[in-house]
Amino acid sequence: MRDYKKLEVWKKSHELYMYIKQKIAVKFPRDEMFELSSQLRRAALSIPLNIVEGCGKGTEKDFARFLNNALGSAHETEYCLFVAYELGYNSQDEYEIANRLVNDVKAMTISLLRFLRREQE
Repeated sequence: MRDYKKLEVWKKSHELYMYIKQKIAVKFPRDEMFELSSQLRRAALSIPLNIVEGCGKGTEKDFARFLNNALGSAHETEYCLFVAYELGYNSQDEYEIANRLVNDVKAMTISLLRFLRREQE
């Protein structure tokens, strides 16, 4: 079992979630509270949660499966951020910061998955 708090990908995904929760989603209009805002927050939270859950699994294969889930949630987060920006809910600067964070998370997750796959060969 791994200590998720030592993984850079978890740290970055936690940073992404906190940024979305504190800076992005709070600016959405009230009528989006149960639609886009909720979906964005759930997708962003799912990234570090999947990493944490994967760290608690006993095999590399199981860990990789949860990292794949985290990657899917990162893609979902990326699209929700894009929609929110297109709808004018956030500034370009806020969107660019969040988009950079989500792309960092995606790249780190992919790198870790590649590493795990090489280890399994």
